[in-house]
Amino acid sequence: MKSTLNKIAKSFDLPPATMERWIRQGRIPVQQSGKECIFKKSVLNKWAQSHNLTFTFFEQNSEKEKQTELENLLPVMKRGGVINHLKGDTVEEVLKSAVDHLSFFSTGAKEALLVKLLEREKLTSTGIGRGIAIPHPRIPLADVVIHPVITTCFFERPIDFKAVDKRPVFVMFVLLSPSIQIHLHLLSKLSFCVRSNKFVDFLQTYPASEQLFKKIADFEKPPEIGDN
Repeated sequence: MKSTLNKIAKSFDLPPATMERWIRQGRIPVQQSGKECIFKKSVLNKWAQSHNLTFTFFEQNSEKEKQTELENLLPVMKRGGVINHLKGDTVEEVLKSAVDHLSFFSTGAKEALLVKLLEREKLTSTGIGRGIAIPHPRIPLADVVIHPVITTCFFERPIDFKAVDKRPVFVMFVLLSPSIQIHLHLLSKLSFCVRSNKFVDFLQTYPASEQLFKKIADFEKPPEIGDN
């Protein structure tokens, strides 16, 4: 049977970096060939039992399962956390500082992520205006990111991000997702928030994480019957 490293890691509920290391060390009966991994499901299941691990492999996601992957902003932003007083005087410096704070990535994954973020900025700035930037890799990180994350970073001082309106950026939302579909879904939701003047004014107060998450939760509340 063939599958991706990311999917096999998800079946074990393990980080892809751990799975990749085990394969490289020959600790798990999986053969990696390019972007594909070759294995026998029965062999992996037996191996998992002998190592007291849970192995749940889904060959195909149902339509309902695919829909559940499209999360709201709140859990994704909580997963990514908030970084205050992020240091840096240039785009490269603040991106490096942000990536260094991502404790859920290995050192190697951080280095690769920084390269991808900088490559994206070279194409065109992710500064969307009004002092806000949404950095993201040009291609989703399917082999590294299992669950999407948005890390909110408030800068120690505003910097020139070459934004579309030429205004310095004071906050950025680092968006990392495993697929284009999830990326576009979250980008749409985040864009809806930052189009609000009140929300941008709120961000300029440099709110604590609890306040930010409460504001996001309010944005995502379904409208009550009778609301215009």
